[in-house]
Amino acid sequence: MSDDSRNADVGSRYAQALFELARDAGVLAEVEADLNGLDALRAESADFDRVLRSPTFTAEQKAAGLTAVASAAGVNAITLKFIGVLCRNNRASALPAVAAALRQLSAEHRGAVAAEVTTAVALSAAQKKGVVASLRTALGKDPEITTRVDPRILGGIKVRVGSRLFDASLKSKLESLKFALKRA
Repeated sequence: MSDDSRNADVGSRYAQALFELARDAGVLAEVEADLNGLDALRAESADFDRVLRSPTFTAEQKAAGLTAVASAAGVNAITLKFIGVLCRNNRASALPAVAAALRQLSAEHRGAVAAEVTTAVALSAAQKKGVVASLRTALGKDPEITTRVDPRILGGIKVRVGSRLFDASLKSKLESLKFALKRA
């Protein structure tokens, strides 16, 4: 089992617990926004991401760093306590998986579906509207999309909805062609 799939499994369990706690406290939207903000910061900062993923930092060091960042951002008390639990259990590296799973649970709670859209370049507002309209037609529900830019896909689009991945990236098409040519 790869680290990503292990983190996804761990992330979904932690997200379920956090979802129920935040929903019952009436602060689900706030906690979701907190985690999304921390995950966005992690995606933007290679140093922050390295601290969360590196085994050279102890759980206490990760907790201190993540708690300081979260406190400075003014996160909800439930989010702050959750971060402490995540770090004490040595699961700080699962933060992206927890944020993604919480987005999905929150979207389902609102009657929508969460989708992560990855493109090689940032989407314009019109392109985002087109993606949302296409997903609404394909899924039969209102999608709530989060966008990510990954130049490694070269072009095209990848859409992840739950455990399903729709990959129309240029990179995957080139890899398919390369595989077909090797077989010929």
